[in-house]
Amino acid sequence: MFDFRLKVFHTVAKRLNFTKAADELCITQPAVSRHIQEIENYFKIKLFDRNGTKINLTEAGETLLQYTNQMFTIYSNLEFDLNALNQRHKGKLRIGASTTIAQYVLPPILAAFHKKFADIKVTLLINNTEQIEQALQNKDIDFGIIEGQSRNASFKYTEFIKDEIVLVAGIHHPSAKKDMIQLDELLEASLLLREPGSGTLEVIAHALKPLNIKITQLHTEMQLGSTESIKSYLLHSNCMAFLSIYSILKELKNKEVTIIDVNGLTIERNFQFIQSHGEAETLPDLFMKFALHYNLK
Repeated sequence: MFDFRLKVFHTVAKRLNFTKAADELCITQPAVSRHIQEIENYFKIKLFDRNGTKINLTEAGETLLQYTNQMFTIYSNLEFDLNALNQRHKGKLRIGASTTIAQYVLPPILAAFHKKFADIKVTLLINNTEQIEQALQNKDIDFGIIEGQSRNASFKYTEFIKDEIVLVAGIHHPSAKKDMIQLDELLEASLLLREPGSGTLEVIAHALKPLNIKITQLHTEMQLGSTESIKSYLLHSNCMAFLSIYSILKELKNKEVTIIDVNGLTIERNFQFIQSHGEAETLPDLFMKFALHYNLK
C-alpha cells in the first residue's frame, strides 16, 4: 500500500546500517542505496551522514523518520481494526515474558492493547527465558514471549521482532571513542553478563561459538540478574556489557553510553512468541496479532 522506498528508508533509519537493512528487506545493498538516493534527490536534501562504516540521521532524516513512524502506525492500525471489526473480546489473558522484552518492548504495546480491548484483563509474569518456558509447561501462563536461542519440541515458536545485542560501555570508558575493537581486546575487557538461564546470555554464547570463544573465556567481572542493574553498574565502572539495543535507546539518546563494534562479531536474534502445541486460543492469538501490527518506535 505504501511506497517501498519509504519502507527502505524506515528500515535503514532504524538499523543505521545499510547491510543489515538489505538483509531484513531481502534486497541487495546497492538497491538500498539507490532507494535512499532517490528519496534524497526528490527532496533535495541529505538524510544520512556517513562517517566511515557508521551512519547517522541528519535533521532531515530525523524528521522523515517521525513521519514514517506515524504512517506505518496508521497502516497497521487500519489493517488490524478492519480485521477485528464487529468482534467483542473479553476474558483473562496470562502472558509470560522474559526480562528484556517485559521491560523495554511490551509496556507501550500492553497500554495500547488495554485501550482497545478494555474488557480483557491481562496479567504479566516476568522472568528469564528458562523460567517462562517452565511456566508455560506448568500452564501458569497462556503464552510467552522469549529471547533465547534454543528450542523445545514441546512448544510452537512464532517470530515477533528482530533484536540486536550490542557491546555497550559508558561514555567515559577508555574504548568509548573507538569505532571498533578486535576480538583479543574483547577477551581482555572486564564484562558484565546476565545470570545463567538468561536468554541474552544464551544468545551471546551461541554467537561466540563460531569464533571458538566460550563464555568462560570472557573476563566476567560480575553476573547480574537485570539489565537495569547492568546499565547502572556500567555508568560507575570501566566495564562493558552485551545488551539488547532496545534496552539502551534512552541512554544512547542522553549520550550516557556508546556502542562499540567488535570486529567479526554480530549478535542478532528474534524475540519469539511461544505457545503449547494444540488448538489456537482466541485471546493469545488476538494479542499476538495486535503486537505484530504495533509499530515499535
